[in-house]
Amino acid sequence: MLTRVLAYSLEYREGIAMTDGVSSGDEPAVLVRDLTGRVTSWIEVGMPDAARLHRASKHAGRVVVYTHRDVRQLLAQCEGEKIHRAADIAVHGFDRTMMIEAAACLERRSTLAISLTGRELYMTIGGRTFQCPVIEHRLK
Repeated sequence: MLTRVLAYSLEYREGIAMTDGVSSGDEPAVLVRDLTGRVTSWIEVGMPDAARLHRASKHAGRVVVYTHRDVRQLLAQCEGEKIHRAADIAVHGFDRTMMIEAAACLERRSTLAISLTGRELYMTIGGRTFQCPVIEHRLK
């Protein structure tokens, strides 16, 4: 859930919305629609497979993945697969250890302060600050 909140925060713009997530199999975790209802950004969280990214890239003008898992594994599973405009898909990785520690600080009602300076993410939860680079990769 924390990765999803960060993806929403870092991609924030007019028309952004969280979807039902896992329970809505055909939609991403987060999407952005223009005023006509057309999907302009498809934002995945976690480890989407190549078929899902292919479908997303055909459906939206922009596809982005945010993950706290091993980015190399995601890139490897997609390498050589048929993915529409694969080189245009950005994959952003968060440090797994930092995400686990930050998630452990979350309570039922938590206040998060998030800022991005350059490609460095700063997040404060309950008075504790976490920091990690947001590293961008591209599919091949």
